[in-house]
Amino acid sequence: MNGRNEMTLTFSARSENEAFARVAVAAFVSQLDPTLEELNDLKTAISEAVTNAIIHGYDSDPSGMVTIEGLIEGDTVTIIVKDQGRGIEDLDLARQPLYTSKPEMERSGMGFTIMENFMDDFDVHSQPGNGTSIAMTKRIESKKALFN
Repeated sequence: MNGRNEMTLTFSARSENEAFARVAVAAFVSQLDPTLEELNDLKTAISEAVTNAIIHGYDSDPSGMVTIEGLIEGDTVTIIVKDQGRGIEDLDLARQPLYTSKPEMERSGMGFTIMENFMDDFDVHSQPGNGTSIAMTKRIESKKALFN
């Protein structure tokens, strides 16, 4: 695939929209003909990022909005998940495996770790009171390329 393709998706910070976001991103990336493993990795990372925005960014307040930006360049997809929620006070602490700011919700504290492990590149920026932005990149080993 040549060129550049972009998409932007904005939706209410409602837990039921997590599945919608996962499917929408999968549909966008399908043009690269990813393997099932690549697609599942991407969907899992998106699920974690969107869930974090809803639960932590907005404290499950459905009036907030989550935005996903997607960019395909060649065989690489970059996904950015953004919220304008409360932000993260201590990013280093939040990125520690098993740390959760919501133990009463039985959160595993593995969201950032999962995103980092399932994607080729992962970066998070957050400012208290101004939201969080998570950028994830993955190179897709196109099945089409294997047979051409």
